[in-house]
Amino acid sequence: MAKEYKAASLQITLKKSLIGCKKDQIATAASLGLKKIGQTVTQPTNEQTIGKINKISHLVEVTEA
Repeated sequence: MAKEYKAASLQITLKKSLIGCKKDQIATAASLGLKKIGQTVTQPTNEQTIGKINKISHLVEVTEA
């Protein structure tokens, strides 16, 4: 089940390696702007961003900005 976010933007940090992941998961991380472990990006809170986070939730950590 998707977590609800109340903030206007989200800080997304890549916590695990993309090596060995499926191509669509790597593409999803890239579309969020994540390339290296430990990299943090800020994205707006909308349905598209939340859908991407749900797809790679096992690889990222999300906090409200």
